[in-house]
Amino acid sequence: MTIPAQFNPKEVEKKWYDYWMKNNYFHSTPDHREPYTIVIPPPNVTGVLHMGHMLNNTIQDVLIRRARLKGFNACWVPGTDHASIATEAKVVAKLKSEGINKSDLTREEFLKHAYDWTDKYGGTILEQLKQLGCSCDWDRTKFTMDDDMSASVIKSFVDLYNKGMIYRGYRMVNWDPEAKTTLSDEEVIYEERQGKLYHLRYQIEGTNEYVTIATTRPETILGDTAICIHPNDERYFHLKGKKAIVPICNRVIPIIFDEYVDMEFGTGCLKVTPAHDVNDKTLGEKHALEIIDIFNEDATLNSFGLHYEGKDRFVVRTEIEKELESIGALVKIENHINNVGTSERTKAVIEPRLSDQWFLKMEELVKPAIKAVLESDEIKLHPSRFNNTYRHWLENIRDWNISRQLWWGQQIPAYYYGDGKEDFVVAENSDEALQLAQKKTGNGTLTKLDLKQDPDALDTWFSSWLWPISVFGGMLDPENEEFKYYYPTNDLVTGPDILFFWVARMIFAGYEYTGKKPFSNVYLTGLVRDKQGRKMSKSLGNSPEPLGLIEEFGADGVRVGLLLSSSAGNDILFDEELCNQGKGFANKIWNAFRLIKGWEVADIVQPESSKVAIEWYDAKLQKVLTEIEDNFEKYRISDALMAIYKLVWDDFCSWFLEMIKPGYQQPIDTSTFNKAIEMLEANLKLLHPFMPFLTEELWQHIAERSPEQALIVASWPEIKAYDEKILADFDFATEVISGIRTIRKDKNISFKETIDLKVLNNENAATCFDSIIIKLGNVADLSYITEKVNGALSYRIKSNEYFIPISGNVDLDAEIAKLEEELKYTQGFLKSVQVKLSNEKFVANAKPEIVASERKKEADALAKITTLEQSLINLK
Repeated sequence: MTIPAQFNPKEVEKKWYDYWMKNNYFHSTPDHREPYTIVIPPPNVTGVLHMGHMLNNTIQDVLIRRARLKGFNACWVPGTDHASIATEAKVVAKLKSEGINKSDLTREEFLKHAYDWTDKYGGTILEQLKQLGCSCDWDRTKFTMDDDMSASVIKSFVDLYNKGMIYRGYRMVNWDPEAKTTLSDEEVIYEERQGKLYHLRYQIEGTNEYVTIATTRPETILGDTAICIHPNDERYFHLKGKKAIVPICNRVIPIIFDEYVDMEFGTGCLKVTPAHDVNDKTLGEKHALEIIDIFNEDATLNSFGLHYEGKDRFVVRTEIEKELESIGALVKIENHINNVGTSERTKAVIEPRLSDQWFLKMEELVKPAIKAVLESDEIKLHPSRFNNTYRHWLENIRDWNISRQLWWGQQIPAYYYGDGKEDFVVAENSDEALQLAQKKTGNGTLTKLDLKQDPDALDTWFSSWLWPISVFGGMLDPENEEFKYYYPTNDLVTGPDILFFWVARMIFAGYEYTGKKPFSNVYLTGLVRDKQGRKMSKSLGNSPEPLGLIEEFGADGVRVGLLLSSSAGNDILFDEELCNQGKGFANKIWNAFRLIKGWEVADIVQPESSKVAIEWYDAKLQKVLTEIEDNFEKYRISDALMAIYKLVWDDFCSWFLEMIKPGYQQPIDTSTFNKAIEMLEANLKLLHPFMPFLTEELWQHIAERSPEQALIVASWPEIKAYDEKILADFDFATEVISGIRTIRKDKNISFKETIDLKVLNNENAATCFDSIIIKLGNVADLSYITEKVNGALSYRIKSNEYFIPISGNVDLDAEIAKLEEELKYTQGFLKSVQVKLSNEKFVANAKPEIVASERKKEADALAKITTLEQSLINLK
């Protein structure tokens, strides 16, 4: 097979991905092997690849490819999430552009449009993952709205309801006025924003007296139903039993007294709006206050807004300020920093709203999840610092609002047969619902026409919390072979931003439905930021197009670039130069292979230098393999790659190949050549999880391989015992060689010119690498001596001294003059450092690290002076 002069990622990537797909390497079925299972964090069905996906899925692919090489039955389940809020918003916007309102459609009509949308735009991201090299079991691709997945969600809801864990309640919820749905507490992002504090006057009924109340939301006065004062506040004792008049709407409201009010805050008077604040609602219930909701679902004002009806809340805030001022009700305005809740999905400002919703009790669900992560260590978070975040959330968790005012998603399986609060049944389908309703009412004449299913959909996370279970059919048939074989899964790779949304909830579901953990390890990636540290976003224009990066640098280059800078839980400062570095690494390996394959091979005696080089690289490979395994065990994926990078670039390409390279126009012996190929193959196995395309291409160039012999299904190298001493001896030998090269360069001694090397072996250093020193230093004669050599260039490594007799090309007088000048400079430098260190005030007051730095300078200068003086003695 002809080896191209250049590595061409475009040709290679398509060729080998098609080959892997054709030979079904990614597909897994239960067998005798131990399974290794990963489920993909399902991206939005209509999403496209971004840098976070690139990082997350590259890490997953590294783990799955390594598991495959290690002999596990590797199964990586891909899929997509229906993303109810985001997708419905896109479908509604599309319909609106066509002159169609969602409200004009039936649910079935709308869902047809939604499915058409997902058919058209869905799955794009999965195809893009293939270009990255992701080796998912595509035959197992799941979508959270698949029939079996939806059936699993409905079964879960019914089961939890029957256990008394799901209930319907009239509660203050987080309302997203843009998506027109409720959100769970975890979907609300709080931001500090500059706002205003409005001080307003409320007249006491029947008097000319006023009380002043401060509010950040003047528009909500139209929903006020009381003023509350602390019962011990002497300033307002005289107002007991009195009433106040709300400005603008002139509603007469009671003045109530409750210890909830902080007397020291503001004026000590609090306006109470039970429909628009969770604490006000509690007060309202306690004091039987009227509840007045002033907002429509899109946060415009309703009829209680009087002449502001139909206007947006923020427009009204500006206009009502002017009206309050005009009627003398506005005392003053102050700047005020607000902590504003916004929608995680639409970014709209959240409105507290009273509403009938479905909730899941969390008190019992969290207990096994706390134990698994924080007590038994059954599930490990990487890095472990996220344990504290996990603990805080679980120990302060509130009941989960699982209903959404949407149509895209699993419809809540509650069926109403009357107008009463308890006039409903919960069942997996309408047939079961009818039977339950007939039984509950005692009315056997009820028909399906008498039942009306709850129009709301379930929270998307209530679907995806079952993901590791439902993708293997574990909810519908927990005894099926695949579920019993693949579950629990092994590793989960995801971002810390969904530690609560998804990770913790999958743990809840795992223990609730299987009594087992859903996975053993959670690798939490960092955010991908630009090199200035900014979060990547379209609005900033700082996010590169992932497929464009693959086009420019190749998939392998991008994967290496991302992973070299990525450690668990730490944000990545992404720079395209990292991908260029990955591309350069690919070219380095390619050229190393071309070098080896370009050598003429002959059946000749193996040189001693090659024999020693092979022994050394064998040991080095084993040492690095041990480090790599340890890094993988600790989920230090970046460190594992860096260890392989250094092994291949420094040890294999820069040292090993130089040590075994035959002389100019000379052949290499068969034994050394075969061993070089064997070493290269071992390197390719270690590199394959990180650089799958390049490595498979080289593997197939090395020899003709059957599909069963492809690199993707080869065997990971085994760890064997190795000799630490040979590694230490080699490191010493490299210093000797570096010393020779430095002298050659400094003294303009051609690298083609042979030299003699005399060694005063005070260190008793091993001589096993002498043949390497001779070859790489171009040494004609290496000999060991008992006395120093005069009239020679010299250098020292530890206590060993190396002498290179001067040839006619070196000007002895000039060399002595140069050394004397350097000695004089170094002695002057030493004196300045010692003066500083002799100053007691400096030593006492300077930072310890500065003093330590000065002492190191002193020690280095003393050592250098000794070396220079010895060199001068040798030359003279």
